[in-house]
Amino acid sequence: MKKIHAIVFDLYGTLYDVHSVAGLCNTYHPGRGLEISTVWRQKQLEYTWLRSLMGQYVDFEQATRDALVFTSAHLKLPLDDAARTALCDAYLEIKPYPEVPDALGRLQALQLPLAILSNGSANSIRRVVTASGLEHRFQHLISADSAQIFKPHHSVYKLAEDQLQLERSVILFVSSNAWDASGARHFGYPVCWINRAGNTFDELGQSPDHVVAGLDQLADWLAGQSD
Repeated sequence: MKKIHAIVFDLYGTLYDVHSVAGLCNTYHPGRGLEISTVWRQKQLEYTWLRSLMGQYVDFEQATRDALVFTSAHLKLPLDDAARTALCDAYLEIKPYPEVPDALGRLQALQLPLAILSNGSANSIRRVVTASGLEHRFQHLISADSAQIFKPHHSVYKLAEDQLQLERSVILFVSSNAWDASGARHFGYPVCWINRAGNTFDELGQSPDHVVAGLDQLADWLAGQSD
């Protein structure tokens, strides 16, 4: 792998815990919060992939709301308009994983440009990083909105290459989503897969260049590379 000149992160599930909304879900249907959050997240992903294949793009916030409506109907757990709005708003303030704030500081200290490339809309990315107080860590917040299609389509990954004005071979892409890591590796980025839960990597003809259990381990690894 070539010397890394920049790092691009996925946002949802990589830097930020999508299931941090489970607590609020639980207030509407006690004991079912994590179940709601899990189905909601899976359907949200499916809707981005299906919308891309259908050529019917909507922004991530609409896909998220549609997925919540499905989840409520599928689990037979009713949510009125106010509850759906509150939950979707909570998705704009999901929490970073515990190790992320410190690890981002350590990575920034390596003098590497840091960026986010997300299926989230420009508004949702900005809202999430601002709510957590981490906006100063990133030089670029890049949204799939600019390509009008979602990852893992190659045109979304190209947005980061174009924005950073670097060859893809020197941009490290970091994701905890194996499908996303596979898409980025297929595009030509070197990839670090964050595998916090001990999952199995998808069989999509690609393999990550490096695997860590948390962002702190990535900071350790890159700091060692620069010594």
